[in-house]
Amino acid sequence: MIEVTLNENSFTRDLTVYLENQIKINLSSSGVGLSLVLGFGAAYVCYYLSSVAKKPQLITGSATLSEFLQRYCPVVTETYYPTFWCWEARVQTLLRPFITTKPWVEYRNELIETADGGNISLDWNNNDDNALYPVSATRPTILILPGLTGTSKESYILHMVKQSEILGYRSVVFNNRGVAGETLRTPRTYCAANTEDLETVIFHVQNTFPEAPLMAAGVSMGGQRQMFETLFNIDYVMQAKSIREFDERFTSVMFGYKTNADYYKDASPYHKLKSIEVPVLCLNALDDVFSPAYAIPMQSAKQNPNVALLLTAHGGHIGFLEGIFPRRMTYMDRLFKQFIQAVFEHKDELKSA
Repeated sequence: MIEVTLNENSFTRDLTVYLENQIKINLSSSGVGLSLVLGFGAAYVCYYLSSVAKKPQLITGSATLSEFLQRYCPVVTETYYPTFWCWEARVQTLLRPFITTKPWVEYRNELIETADGGNISLDWNNNDDNALYPVSATRPTILILPGLTGTSKESYILHMVKQSEILGYRSVVFNNRGVAGETLRTPRTYCAANTEDLETVIFHVQNTFPEAPLMAAGVSMGGQRQMFETLFNIDYVMQAKSIREFDERFTSVMFGYKTNADYYKDASPYHKLKSIEVPVLCLNALDDVFSPAYAIPMQSAKQNPNVALLLTAHGGHIGFLEGIFPRRMTYMDRLFKQFIQAVFEHKDELKSA
């Protein structure tokens, strides 16, 4: 019995080795392995082309604004092909800062005082050497608003400044209080419902170059501990596990809202779109993890002829990566370049619309 058992074990071991070798040989020699790879690749391509790459939705209450955008911003009618290996929303959102380049931009920094004793840092790219708009007084100006904690050094801001520079425009980046290396002088940071600092910046820019046409471009929702320790339990604030918890413990309290719901209601674009009186184009991915599809005020946009929403199926939050290896231009960069050029060069058509 012992001998038989040993022979059976030996036979089983030899058979296993033989089958493993035969499978490897047959797969490689017969091309089955290659066929599997090609089959999977073909299936992925079919899925990508049918479910991932899509034309954006252009939503607006004005036929003339829609025609203006389609004529001068052809990107709004083109199929958006997200980078095929990282089209998922969270991957797009997380990878963009590490993948895209940071073009070199020369800034001139300016600090302006606010009514409450604080200060705001502005980074100017005057673009004085350009030949397209050599007269500084009338050179078009782009006011760029970074995200919640973004600054003029973010890759997406640098690309916007660079595109403005190529077109011959002047740009100025509005850094929120307490960021970009500036000391926070007063216990006041960012609030999505408060526009006092933005109004101060717009007034300053307009008074600095009163003859220059001005346009604004904002990204996302566009943070020092010592200043707040006497007013808040900072350890409790920093234990927040979500943006909602942070706003409940800090932002809504700092700006005097009774509840966090009151703050969100005051900040919501649902109640403000109807008041917009200048043409506005908003780009949003339907898979944005911070601004999801259900929160986009599509019906409100249709009721205001000055508002246009461009909604892509994918892109994440400030992602919009495209191409095999997206180092330079993104979908958002192309749209930004075409739109600002269309507004400045064809503003008379836009006004008549």
